[in-house]
Amino acid sequence: MKQDHPKLSTRRQSTLLSLTRSTLYYQPRGESAENLKFMSIIDKQFLQTPWYGSRQMSRHMQREGHRCGRHRVRRLMRLMRLVPIYQEPNTSKKNPAHKTYPYLLKELAITRPNQVWCTDITYIRMERGFLYLVAVMDWYSRKVLSWRLSNTMDVGFCIEALKEALATYGPPEIFNSDQGSQFTSTEFTDVLKAAKVKISMDGRGRWIDNRMIERLWRSLKYECVYLNAFETSSEARRGIGAWISYYNEKRPHSSHGLLTPAEAYARQEPRLKLAA
Repeated sequence: MKQDHPKLSTRRQSTLLSLTRSTLYYQPRGESAENLKFMSIIDKQFLQTPWYGSRQMSRHMQREGHRCGRHRVRRLMRLMRLVPIYQEPNTSKKNPAHKTYPYLLKELAITRPNQVWCTDITYIRMERGFLYLVAVMDWYSRKVLSWRLSNTMDVGFCIEALKEALATYGPPEIFNSDQGSQFTSTEFTDVLKAAKVKISMDGRGRWIDNRMIERLWRSLKYECVYLNAFETSSEARRGIGAWISYYNEKRPHSSHGLLTPAEAYARQEPRLKLAA
């Protein structure tokens, strides 16, 4: 990133790097080294046991020899947007002033690309802090269509990712998300309405409908994030970008036999899953 680039503005450079402008000035979040260590432990354990609430997670921490009480665990899990699957499915705080939309995917057969897109936000640990990652995924093919990193939970980075996906691939028929405040905000939903996209939101008890993108987060963290100690947002962007390219272009997805997500997305007609 060059502040005085003769041809590219800071805004254009941040767009090309899949970063929000605020992330360019990233400073480690105000958590102690001990809390950052606990957050890393919690994140890994939650991928293994996504039904753990703060009580069970604090018991796990104490059994492992960590002095971390339930109140601290609960605060850190909220900060990381971790909600156990037996609770409501949204993994970010609702805003009661925002309109929510009905769930449109019940008993819907998803058989083609661009029929349904989905989105979610996850926590990305850093060497001395953390970032948030949002991704837009095509439900049928599992292809990641766009993504953004941010050091805040403001809606802006979600809108940037959405607009990029729409500009690159055209609108889907349905866009599904949880009821987090970023996705229920009028700024976000107005973009979908302008593109004439039907809005669908997970309701109570529908946590399973986010399973596709939750599996993406699990793979990303175990195969990329946990194997690297990203020190800067630029390092995180390069590492995550390289992994997403590998996931889209090189790695066959189990739901499509030998096809990668990019190959499945490129097909106009669904195909039978190849025998294992």
